[in-house]
Amino acid sequence: MLEVNALCAGYGGRAVVRDVTFSVEEGEILTLVGPNGSGKSTLLKTVAGQLAPVSGEVTVNGVPISRMSRNEFARAVSTMLTGRPDTDMMTCREVVETGRYPYTGAFGLLAPGDREAVREAMELTDSASLADRRFDELSDGQRQRVLLARAVCRNPKVLLLDEPTSFLDLHYKITFLELLDRLRREQRPAVVLSLHEPELARAISDRILFLKDGNPVGYGDPRELLGRDSLIRQFDLTDALWDKYHG
Repeated sequence: MLEVNALCAGYGGRAVVRDVTFSVEEGEILTLVGPNGSGKSTLLKTVAGQLAPVSGEVTVNGVPISRMSRNEFARAVSTMLTGRPDTDMMTCREVVETGRYPYTGAFGLLAPGDREAVREAMELTDSASLADRRFDELSDGQRQRVLLARAVCRNPKVLLLDEPTSFLDLHYKITFLELLDRLRREQRPAVVLSLHEPELARAISDRILFLKDGNPVGYGDPRELLGRDSLIRQFDLTDALWDKYHG
């Protein structure tokens, strides 16, 4: 469903992420893991079409994204990246409705099918009870559920999420990932996300891509790549520090 081939990503023609190759099938979750500054967000922004690749290629269902129209890409790939939308007194339902823009035409008018897709997305993400509340009055955990509904209401083939559990307490982190797991089983998108918590990444992921200093240093089984020895090495820890904080 999603293929990234020999991708170099960066800014102003200078690569800060180099030679990344991976693929994600429908219903699979690939998680990007690595130290701060390793290039996870830059990679996701490039796959999301927000940054032009320095070199390499991204394809969705066999079609290079460089050959897709803006609307074709928006229907195929949905994102939930860092940063808050400007909601300006909007209700949660209205925020989710903005996710249907690839289908609403120039005037942004929702058809009955669009409203049904919004309703289903809010049910799926346990945010239906928030529909009439103002988005800016919600807790962080509630906002993330609404933003996930906005991302999935267009039934994308590919779903990209950048640190979706940041600023959430443990309850909301686990609840959010459980929603994501249910989503990938029911709607079957190919999911790529970044996480800081190795334990959560190990639980939710089919595969891991480990980035360090802009380079892929591991790709494969979460149990292997997120084991004790690998994490000590990749995060430049000592055995003593690991044992002190992980028992």
